[in-house]
Amino acid sequence: MARRLHREHHHIGNTGWLRAAVLGANDGVLSTASLVLGVATATHSHSSILIAGVSGLVAGALSMAAGEYVSVSSQADVEKADLAAEKRELASHKDIELKELAGIYVQRGLTRELAAEVARQLTAKDALAAHARDELGITEESIARPLQAAMASAASFSIGAVIPIVAAMLSPTGIVVATVYITSLIVLAGLGALGARAGGAPLLPATLRVTFWGIVAMAVSAGIGMLFHVQV
Repeated sequence: MARRLHREHHHIGNTGWLRAAVLGANDGVLSTASLVLGVATATHSHSSILIAGVSGLVAGALSMAAGEYVSVSSQADVEKADLAAEKRELASHKDIELKELAGIYVQRGLTRELAAEVARQLTAKDALAAHARDELGITEESIARPLQAAMASAASFSIGAVIPIVAAMLSPTGIVVATVYITSLIVLAGLGALGARAGGAPLLPATLRVTFWGIVAMAVSAGIGMLFHVQV
């Protein structure tokens, strides 16, 4: 009887890029749609709406990139400092670090004898990598990459922001608000479902959560536009 390969598919590996991509696209749709709605309820000028939308896209993409770069750079600095400190400890207190690593494995369920042997073998192969992974929680897959995170956030924000701008430009003057509102909600719901599916989470709660807050944000922005109604 032929043996079947047992393959497991886990979603935890998607969390890094997924967070930046979904957050960026969601912010791009929501913030730009809110801006477009605010302007559209105050004026019927397509040119004013376009200027506001494009300005929001550029400013938002740069802001997302800068914020993500600074945030992830701070994380990278902490990781580098911890690795440098661990490297110094390994150089000056090798035996103590070996016992510390074995103690970690004991806490995870191994016997003391097996934990000591595992620690010894991993230390012989790559002591710093073993301590980075099992003591500090730093792996090659999870290590901070500021430039990559910044580019992903800016790109996903820009893609999301284009949608309400295009919807507004292609819509007749009288139904710009309704078109942008409906289009943006559909896209937000899709992003919520996409993020949930990629992360292995239930679709409905994630979709409803994103859609609800999208409705609130765009309604408030449209209300402000109506409150300060002007003709341009």
